[in-house]
Amino acid sequence: MCLGIPACVLEVVDRAGGLARVDVSGVRREVSVALVDTPDAPIAEGDWVLVHVGFALARIDEADARETLALLRRAADLDEELRQLREGTVA
Repeated sequence: MCLGIPACVLEVVDRAGGLARVDVSGVRREVSVALVDTPDAPIAEGDWVLVHVGFALARIDEADARETLALLRRAADLDEELRQLREGTVA
């Protein structure tokens, strides 16, 4: 199973090389946007994309991106709660 993480495009670093700097919940990195950057709809600052292993696989709208990020944060919180239950460290 693959998991695409929503990322906001901060800047196009190298249009010819298909690279952009993105932000994923405060983590910034360069990813390939070659699959979603097209002449009729060039990728731009503020666009949202789904990133998997360094590649933007699809564009998504901001509302869906923020909802997905919130769900991922909630899943991480639940995972931590389950770990604490197993270890008997729940306050």
